[in-house]
Amino acid sequence: MIKVSDVAKKKVIELMTEDGYDTAVDFVRVGVKSGGCSGLSYDLDFDKNTKEEDKVFEDNGVRIVVDKKSFLYLVGTTLEYSGGLNGTGFVFNNPNASRTCGCGESFSL
Repeated sequence: MIKVSDVAKKKVIELMTEDGYDTAVDFVRVGVKSGGCSGLSYDLDFDKNTKEEDKVFEDNGVRIVVDKKSFLYLVGTTLEYSGGLNGTGFVFNNPNASRTCGCGESFSL
């Protein structure tokens, strides 16, 4: 399961609405791909279509879809949003990551 903080929920709804997505039926697709300075990087996008291998969750009123491979790396992760002086954007609080880069966009296990 992936959790969504209250601040991230507000930002997801705002951005999805701006991009023409319906937050009642469309969702956030979260994944992991090779790359980044720590070996793996997070991938976040909005989507309307699920695939056979997807796992679907809902937390805090936000629908989240993760492919099976990425799910193994993301179990227990919380999606947060930071709007502070150190940068603005979505942040993944991943308890499985043993090392993260300075920008927080990549990690390793």
